[in-house]
Amino acid sequence: MDVREYRKHLEDCGRVDAGSEAHLFMNESAQRALRLTSVINSTYHEPEELRMLFSELIGQSDLEGFGLFPPFHTDFGLNITVGKNVFINSGCTFQDQGGITIGDGALIGHQVSIATINHAMDPEDRGSMTFHPVIIGKNVWIGDHATILPGVTVGDGAIIAAGAVVTKDVPPRAIVAGVPAKVIRTV
Repeated sequence: MDVREYRKHLEDCGRVDAGSEAHLFMNESAQRALRLTSVINSTYHEPEELRMLFSELIGQSDLEGFGLFPPFHTDFGLNITVGKNVFINSGCTFQDQGGITIGDGALIGHQVSIATINHAMDPEDRGSMTFHPVIIGKNVWIGDHATILPGVTVGDGAIIAAGAVVTKDVPPRAIVAGVPAKVIRTV
């Protein structure tokens, strides 16, 4: 299985069964991501070198204006898409097997966590997983320690307050805060 076949599998059924070919591919890809993030996080890199390493990690060559302050962690890497002029601050963790899209001009604060996977509810099938992409719109600002859960879309220009746990879609230009996050006003 390659990344295209894996993405097609997720598109078709949105599920990976424990021990399946797709599950084995996920594990192999995780090892690749661990190797590359280890290099990213192990020592200082000039900004251009860091862009090149991140580009290799996510398999995307056009990272115009991209900035990253390591450490950065992901357990897949190949399902992250980044727009222009995106900045990711230190300590972020992306669980991207289900797909994470980050729009132009997005700012992601310290230790933000983005998840795209849920495990099966049935205890006998707990190793199986379902996947739901996260989409971050253009010019979104995500505050420190925020968590965005599977299937969430954050509209253009929205603000996610520090520490928020986002469980539902966020309208464009909305400011959300709390656990679970709720709209507190608009920009």
